[in-house]
Amino acid sequence: MKALTLEKLQPIENQTQVDKIENSLQEYFRNGNFQPGDSIPKEIELSKALNVSRTSIREALSRFKTLGIIESKKNRGMLIKRTDLLYNMQKIVDLNLLDNATWKDIFELRLVLEIGISDLLFLRKTNMDLEKLEKIVMKDEQSKSKIEQKKYDVEFHSLLYEISGNDFIQRFQKMLFPFFNFDNDSLDVVGTDNNISHRDLLNALKNGTPEEFRNKMRGHLNQYFNKL
Repeated sequence: MKALTLEKLQPIENQTQVDKIENSLQEYFRNGNFQPGDSIPKEIELSKALNVSRTSIREALSRFKTLGIIESKKNRGMLIKRTDLLYNMQKIVDLNLLDNATWKDIFELRLVLEIGISDLLFLRKTNMDLEKLEKIVMKDEQSKSKIEQKKYDVEFHSLLYEISGNDFIQRFQKMLFPFFNFDNDSLDVVGTDNNISHRDLLNALKNGTPEEFRNKMRGHLNQYFNKL
């Protein structure tokens, strides 16, 4: 475990300004090179070092807990938690507290991600992955309704995220799932004339290069870009 010292913590003159306590603790964690699993000083030690009340310290620490930066462990006290960058973003998305401009920005990010994962797909694809994509494409080609086409469209693109093998990207995709159907009235292009199909993307993934796949994905998604 890290040997912890409190010398770098500076006293806070105004005990009611929890924001200043939070900033001071952030600097302490940063300068101390704290890592996930490291213990942090107890409330009473922090309150003495900063010359503030334990109530103020507790309120500041509660902010770190809310952000997922620290956690309490039985018999170990408070520890630096393994950072989950998507933690708070997931909460906001789940609560649907986004305006239309933000939804559009995140939808654009989804499109950029799908164009950008080409190299990961070629690095980590397996024959089993290609077989799964083949089954989805065949069902897509045999679909007879918009609902079916949209279903297989989501399955195809979701599997690409999975093939990337990047846990952060996969979690991000799951969080972005609502954006697959963002603004259906203006972005519903399933069934329209599109020169680059899922079959074309699959063939490029099977026999092409990352650059060829990237260009085809760009053409495939261009229909969405044009409607944003």
